[in-house]
Parts: sequence; C-alpha cells; structure tokens
Amino acid sequence: MAKLHDVVFDCSHPASLARFWAAALDGYEVAPYDDEEIERLRREGIEDLEDDPSVLVQSASGAVPRLFFNKVPERKKTKNRVHLDLWAEDVEAEAERLTRHGASRKARGQDWVVMADPEGNEFDILPEE
Repeated sequence: MAKLHDVVFDCSHPASLARFWAAALDGYEVAPYDDEEIERLRREGIEDLEDDPSVLVQSASGAVPRLFFNKVPERKKTKNRVHLDLWAEDVEAEAERLTRHGASRKARGQDWVVMADPEGNEFDILPEE
C-alpha cells in the first residue's frame, strides 16, 4: 500500500512560492540549507538560494506530507486538477491573512473561500470540523 510523502508544485520561482506555503501552513517551514546542499548548488552554478530550482517546505515535526516546489519554464494556464484544502477556525480571517502574503480570492462558497497562491494554484479554506 502506498503512503503519501510529498506534494509537488511546478512553479516559476520556487523560493518565493515555498515561503508563501510555509507561511500559510501551521507548523511548516522552508527546509534549512546545510553546507553540503549549498555546495551542491554552487557546483551547479547557483550562487543565490533565491535561484534554487527545487525548494522543500517541511513540517517542523518531520510529519508528512512535505511540499516541494520545482522550477518549470511554462506558466500555469488552466484550473488545477488537484488542490489543497486548508482548515481554519475563522475562514475569513485566514483568507485575509493569506491575501497579505500574496494569495488572491477566486470565489466564495457557502462557508468556504477558494483562493489562489501567488502563482495561481487554487486552494480552498474551509471551517475546521
């Protein structure tokens, strides 16, 4: 039986999208870079971590899933076939908070909000059960 480990986002700027999702999700952070990873990137000609083509966001506790953000040349053009649902105690307050981090509102349901991250990937904010 398979187990979910990573959710992978294709994007144009992994570092900034990783920061957005680390801020969006409680208990998640952009994975720190160790010396070995920094050296590996330098060997590939990447001096600035802002240009890293693959950035990891992980739970501070080590829980899964992890989120990977991978650079691709093409931009998103259509609706997501898969999206994340986030739970929040106060849906409107969370939508406002994420808007301040660069998200945008797409639609409003009866008790949820459809949002888009800074690169247009849709996600929903629903009331906690």
